[in-house]
Amino acid sequence: MNEMTSVKKLCICAICIALCCILPTAFHAVGLGTALSPMHIPALLCGLLLGPVYGAVCGIVGPVLASLITGMPPLTRLMYMAPELCVYGLIAGLMMNLVHTHKTVADLYISLAVAMVAGRIVGGIAQWLVVTVIGGGQIFTVALWVTSYIVGTLPGIVAHLVLLPALVMILEKAKVIPYRYPKVKQG
Repeated sequence: MNEMTSVKKLCICAICIALCCILPTAFHAVGLGTALSPMHIPALLCGLLLGPVYGAVCGIVGPVLASLITGMPPLTRLMYMAPELCVYGLIAGLMMNLVHTHKTVADLYISLAVAMVAGRIVGGIAQWLVVTVIGGGQIFTVALWVTSYIVGTLPGIVAHLVLLPALVMILEKAKVIPYRYPKVKQG
């Protein structure tokens, strides 16, 4: 099993998009939505598993669909969440294509770290545009960006760095996705 079929990739992408609707609703119901950033999980996962195109699609379609179905995120927030999540999926997938340490876990952590930084930068820029242009000249400072994108989501950052590599490894072991570095059979 060297590669996934396009049908399997589409199914996994669809599941990740559905998770963009389901996870935030569940996390917000118990008061953990903002701190754990649950919509980031499927966008990052999709990029890690399927590559940059599927990751970017999930990152855009997931929050738009969630907003239409559940009302979360609201439109103004959607305007900066969609670019942020798109970049998460795009960069996670791109980095997985570019980074080859021959250690799956190392590839995952490098890819996640770069994607999480890039997504937060793009999200901050998009939020700055929304706040200053649409918000009638309100001020969005670097301190506010650091507070909302790093300090306020620190539990989510930690959870994503623990959960996502473990989940990818579990999916490999269960043969849902192919091994990144197939083991050579001795014999």
